[in-house]
Amino acid sequence: MNDELFLNERVEVVATFATGLNPCYPHKFRRANGRVVTIAEIGLRHPTTAGKRTVHVFDVTDGGADYRLEFDSERLTWHLTREGDRM
Repeated sequence: MNDELFLNERVEVVATFATGLNPCYPHKFRRANGRVVTIAEIGLRHPTTAGKRTVHVFDVTDGGADYRLEFDSERLTWHLTREGDRM
């Protein structure tokens, strides 16, 4: 990501949960300003910890910009933590 913005914006996410190697797949999210971003591709997904909580990190793109979404599996909340322009 070039020209990254570091955020801590709570977002609403439409995601599917299933079985298999990648059980959670975010499809789109709505930002606080009402803008809806449709996810075209997931780059990386990995779990990390925040204290004793597990947070699932998703690097995604809509084709025009890159985003980092984080899902707190204990609090069941999503946050947009980074946004950057594609090269």
